[in-house]
Amino acid sequence: MDAPPRRPSRLIVHGEALAWLAAHPALPGTSVVTSLPDASEMPALDFEGWRSWTIDTARRLLSWVPDDGVVVFFQSDVLRHGVWIDKAYLAGRAAEAEGAALVWHRIACRAPAGTPSYGRAGYSHLLCYSRTPRTPRVRPEGDVLTEVGHKPWSKAMGLSACLAVCRYLCAETATRVVVDPFCGHGSVLAVANALGLDAVGVDLGARKCRAARRLVVEL
Repeated sequence: MDAPPRRPSRLIVHGEALAWLAAHPALPGTSVVTSLPDASEMPALDFEGWRSWTIDTARRLLSWVPDDGVVVFFQSDVLRHGVWIDKAYLAGRAAEAEGAALVWHRIACRAPAGTPSYGRAGYSHLLCYSRTPRTPRVRPEGDVLTEVGHKPWSKAMGLSACLAVCRYLCAETATRVVVDPFCGHGSVLAVANALGLDAVGVDLGARKCRAARRLVVEL
């Protein structure tokens, strides 16, 4: 009699992301998919402190993943005092410092094209970085994801965006474990599990951790 298929695991850690990463070296087959917090989510830092923290944290993630893994950032530009802060640029600064290459860059629409924006971008950047050379994608896709999909909470990545990323990981990389060190309500982790990948999430918010443990996605 055949054994039942293995159920993918999900570990949710209530704690500080960088401390957890420092204590847990990445195993082969691990990739990171995450959204780095906005300045509004880090009131203890002034703007320049948040900017430096963002670049430094992106560098740590890029240096943490194994050679067969990738780091995918989902980042939305923010408006500050009438000036747009390009978070893709901050990720690019980190990647350049770590010698990582941009494998692909997609724009994910948070609102239909043409929707007026009032201080919050109607799009987000999906940025995939690798420290090692990669062959061209087997199945290239469009540069624009027309919708991010359902968001379990206001700052979530959106299930359609999560699905696009996790399908890439399954089809084009050796990824077996997806880590989201700022997991929020766990949309990335739930989609990864639905596609058969193990998942690890870390978050400082106890309520977010409870939500991340409960979230289930049916594909």
